[in-house]
Amino acid sequence: MNFLDRYSTQLLGVLRIVSALLFIAHGTTKLFGWPPTEMFATPPEPMTLMWVGGILETFGGALLLIGLFTRPVAFVLSGMMAVAYWMFHFPQATFPVQNGGDASILYCFIFLYIAAAGPGAWSVDGLIGKKKT
Repeated sequence: MNFLDRYSTQLLGVLRIVSALLFIAHGTTKLFGWPPTEMFATPPEPMTLMWVGGILETFGGALLLIGLFTRPVAFVLSGMMAVAYWMFHFPQATFPVQNGGDASILYCFIFLYIAAAGPGAWSVDGLIGKKKT
């Protein structure tokens, strides 16, 4: 699989962009009811944990999408997903396949990887870095 090595920066950028787009949808469904879901038919009350989660998912996801402040944003979102898993999913059942926490765990570790590896290709952070040098 060494032939993929030369595309690692682009694949990291794709991982960041696709993860951000999916994450934004979780936030917009909480805050704005779009796309509509049965679970979030009624928006959460302001200043609740679910509302804060929606804000972080929507706007943190948007920052990840464009690749701005990628590392700190990804680190915060990784922590948020760890908290979401342990607070909301784990108490329901021990195993992620039973408690619906698979996505939380995946987001947690994808965002942790992005925090460590950086934004990859096609990011505002990358453009800013090029202008500085």
